[in-house]
Amino acid sequence: MTVTDDNNPWRSRGYLPHSEAGETPQMLGFRLADSLPSTLFARWEDELQHLPHDAASLERRKRIEAALDAGHGESWLKDARISDIVERAFLHFDAERYRLHAWVIMPNHVHVVATPLANWTLADITHSWKSFTAKKANTMVNRSGLFWAREYFDRVIRDEVHFANAVSYVERNSVKAGLCGRPEDWRYSSVWEGRR
Repeated sequence: MTVTDDNNPWRSRGYLPHSEAGETPQMLGFRLADSLPSTLFARWEDELQHLPHDAASLERRKRIEAALDAGHGESWLKDARISDIVERAFLHFDAERYRLHAWVIMPNHVHVVATPLANWTLADITHSWKSFTAKKANTMVNRSGLFWAREYFDRVIRDEVHFANAVSYVERNSVKAGLCGRPEDWRYSSVWEGRR
């Protein structure tokens, strides 16, 4: 498991900083390796360089969300067999390593709201999901190489309002991307109508 300094819950593996907040709900997302072409990042950096850091960061995040929802890349998660693998991975250790609050599997990325439990860090949980599902998916479609992008995005949930907004965002992501009319219609989500 990842060890963090209790006095400094922030860590980074390069591009994105991550926070280990203990048994606190967190929203996270990760994407397929080919879902955002590097040319987009280069163009965005040029276009956003005139903005103050916080404004550029917010605009970059909006652009990433829009680009992911546009479905770039192979979108391996459109394959129901692969989405099944990811869904089972999310559900497997629910209530043991983490508490799942909401999740959605989109064609080229996923979003999750979860609370790590006991000594499990968000980094360990995410690594477990990504490692297991990448191996299974690559075998299934007879490919090799990087399946998921190396980094993931995470945000510590601040309060009940933030929690409700995060859950709503995750549950409505399929509608926002134009994949269905109601969140309950999207098969690979925590609110799928067939799950009830």
